[in-house]
Amino acid sequence: QVQLVESGGGSVQAGGSLRLSCAASGSTVNYRCMGWFRQAPGKERERVAAMRTGDSSPYYADSVKDRFTISLDNAKSTVYLQMNSLKPEDSAMYYCAAGPRYYACAFLWSRGDDAANYWGQGTQVTVSS
Repeated sequence: QVQLVESGGGSVQAGGSLRLSCAASGSTVNYRCMGWFRQAPGKERERVAAMRTGDSSPYYADSVKDRFTISLDNAKSTVYLQMNSLKPEDSAMYYCAAGPRYYACAFLWSRGDDAANYWGQGTQVTVSS
């Protein structure tokens, strides 16, 4: 079992930055793809970023490339999402997710929601114009 707890959400103006954290407990996040998803009101949950230690490069949604950076601290079992140049359309509930152990991120990225084994409770990000 993996428990995921997100933090770092809040309200910022457009152009601002936030750093989300997702602390994992109960089981190591080593060998798991860790991802960030988001869901805005009235919209489906969408993939934002994902990575796994040892993978060649992280995955990013086109809408956040060059603005968001995902990173993973295995020693702290924590995954981060640095969000810069925020836009109003980035406003959403952000969720951390963990994929099955030993599966590459390509699996989580291609399957999306269905491939995640564990979810956090979410943290709200609101960007005002």
